[in-house]
Amino acid sequence: MTINGCFADPKLAPIYEKVIRRERLDRDDGLTLYRSRDLLGVGYLADLVRRRLHGNKAYYIYNQHLNYSNVCVNGCKFCAFGKKADEPGAYEMTLEEIMARIRERLHEPISEIHIVGGLHPDLPFSYYLDMLRGIKALRPGVHLQAFTAVEIAHLADIAGLSVAKTLSALKEAGLGSLPGGGAEVFSPRIRGELCPKKLSPSGWLAVCQTAHRLGLNTNATMLYGHLETLEERVDHLIRLREAQDETGGFLTFIPLAFHPENTQLAELSGTTGFDDLKNLAVARLMLDNFPHIKAFWIMIGPKLAQLSLSFGADDIDGTVIEERITHMAGAQTPQGLSRAQLLHMIREAGCEPVERDTLYNAIPS
Repeated sequence: MTINGCFADPKLAPIYEKVIRRERLDRDDGLTLYRSRDLLGVGYLADLVRRRLHGNKAYYIYNQHLNYSNVCVNGCKFCAFGKKADEPGAYEMTLEEIMARIRERLHEPISEIHIVGGLHPDLPFSYYLDMLRGIKALRPGVHLQAFTAVEIAHLADIAGLSVAKTLSALKEAGLGSLPGGGAEVFSPRIRGELCPKKLSPSGWLAVCQTAHRLGLNTNATMLYGHLETLEERVDHLIRLREAQDETGGFLTFIPLAFHPENTQLAELSGTTGFDDLKNLAVARLMLDNFPHIKAFWIMIGPKLAQLSLSFGADDIDGTVIEERITHMAGAQTPQGLSRAQLLHMIREAGCEPVERDTLYNAIPS
């Protein structure tokens, strides 16, 4: 907390001086921020950066989520969504079912359709191309943010193509950008223990940077609140920052709060509000080359997402509707929020709501 310019945690004062001078924070600074119990002080620092970049604006989007299948070969211990093909609860949507979901909401002013799923061992590459083409035929103006870097690498294997050629084919079919999922935590220790079959950190970064070079923006994430250390969190952020220095195509960073229910880590307690706000604030301070920090209300709840607008976040995502991945892990949040609810949340937090498209162009009201 700050009182007359002084922090309750004096270790934050040197970081404040760096923030004021717009100097890049280093690994030790990141650890100091994470270890500090002065949440209001850390939030104040993040809010300085947020307001420098975005003023009083807070972004939201009118979007639709589509989880086409939960069949997945990876079996990550922190995931409640993925299933083997013969497990109870496994599903895959036909192209006809997907198009029916799109038609159901053609009357709504949706600007983005967010598409992610598991790593299905049997669906052909043509399924994904036809999915994108079919959606674009129904909604020509919609932006398709589809397939995490992990999915892209999987599709490249299925297609027998390089990642670059896979992305080019998907882009021709209508792909507009990549969501940020699948990064988890880049720590080799964590990957070996929790998701040994998953695309490696270097592989994840390579897919994203290939997308950047092809003119496709991506987002980035970090799954926190399970077995990772603070050091591993900071190292993850620094690797993202270094990648952004090289290709510059990351639009948004989204910290993802771990939900343990129905996972192989169900004995863990999940994250706290303190940790959720701290991760958003530290991300805003460490990722100086990322334009946006998003508080994903589906994971941390609408109330904390609203508070996050004073802790470094400038985006609270959007209407969503029918998200499955987090809810299968026990999320108690609604399946979606209306535009009116999002506007109320933002205005009550003292910010100016800005409806955006995927690339952060303002949509006139």
